[in-house]
Amino acid sequence: MSDPLTRDATRPWLTLIGLGENGLEGLSDASRSALRAAEIIIGGPRHLELVAAGARGQSWPVPFSTAPVLAARGRATVVLASGDPFWHGAGGSLLRDLERGEWVSHPSPSCFALAANALGWRLEDTLCLGLHAAPYTRLRPLLGRGARAICTLRDGAAAAELAAYLCSIGFGGSALTLLERLGGPKQLIRATNAAGFDISAIDAPVVAAIEAQGQGLPQASGLEDALFASDGQITKRPIRALTLSALAPRLGEHLWDIGGGSGSVSVEWCLAARGATATTFEARPDRLVNIRRNAEGFGLAHRLTAVEGRAPEVLQGQPLPDCVFIGGGGSQALLDHLWDILPEGTRLVANGVTLETETLLMQAQASRGGHLLKVEVAEAGPLGSMRGWERARPVIQWSVTR
Repeated sequence: MSDPLTRDATRPWLTLIGLGENGLEGLSDASRSALRAAEIIIGGPRHLELVAAGARGQSWPVPFSTAPVLAARGRATVVLASGDPFWHGAGGSLLRDLERGEWVSHPSPSCFALAANALGWRLEDTLCLGLHAAPYTRLRPLLGRGARAICTLRDGAAAAELAAYLCSIGFGGSALTLLERLGGPKQLIRATNAAGFDISAIDAPVVAAIEAQGQGLPQASGLEDALFASDGQITKRPIRALTLSALAPRLGEHLWDIGGGSGSVSVEWCLAARGATATTFEARPDRLVNIRRNAEGFGLAHRLTAVEGRAPEVLQGQPLPDCVFIGGGGSQALLDHLWDILPEGTRLVANGVTLETETLLMQAQASRGGHLLKVEVAEAGPLGSMRGWERARPVIQWSVTR
């Protein structure tokens, strides 16, 4: 016989099992074998009941924590998850603290796969979102006419909340299908639309499938100014579009937005590239309120952070960015500080409208290189009984790579 300590050191002690609503019946032989051998079985109450865990069962703590699993390290342990443990499941949370050789996973079809098969939707063409622990605003930048989305929900009551949110953003005509307890004997599928939502007694676990009808956000930079909460301190739409072009957002990059105003540049930075994040620095508390309101309204509160303070002092201790935008309050001291602390390859874009800032940026370009751009914009407006051009203040823009 092999020594138990040797066995624990050479084989995974933790098994992640994806469980469906049909319980043990839907599990593979490997999953059943792991359940029989387990000393500890950890999962939600419903999952523990489905596998008859008995005295070996431990419910997840509230609020959720991986501590019970880590405390069982070295003992034969099973963690139960819904469907695929690595699609909005416990797997991703656990692996931050585990080595690759400590675990093995046996997935079942995810709720997204079950819903797509029930509806006849191509999963590769469908948005799959976890809204069970995230705000419905995450949908805002993703929805457009004809878009399809499958979303996990917190519970049955969340379905009516989702319908109300869709109505509030102009998507009341969207078809809404609720799929309850998929894959098991109590499976139920019911259809309605957001504006006429009338489904009750909804049983969890439940996912919502949305066929969107409404006008989504434009995909180009330069959203309408009226979409943002602002006290008037906002980088106007044409200048914002040019600024985003100069900032050149890329996958997963982080922006420092110094002198955020309304946060409109940070919002559009995050919208422009998947996984892009931003920290917006603003000295005025009243403007921080608008920045946070815009982040929440566009579904970006998890990617856009607003920090009160004046640069360069407020930059102390902040994670260094990939790109910096200075929209207000530029000074020689700030430019020098940034040049000292930013790593090579960091992009910097600064806009200015005053003569003093224009002089500052012209001198910066002369000494550090980069590109200078002067933009003058005029829009048609009333002039007596006729129309004329209303000129905005010229904007000078300096862009450079450190």
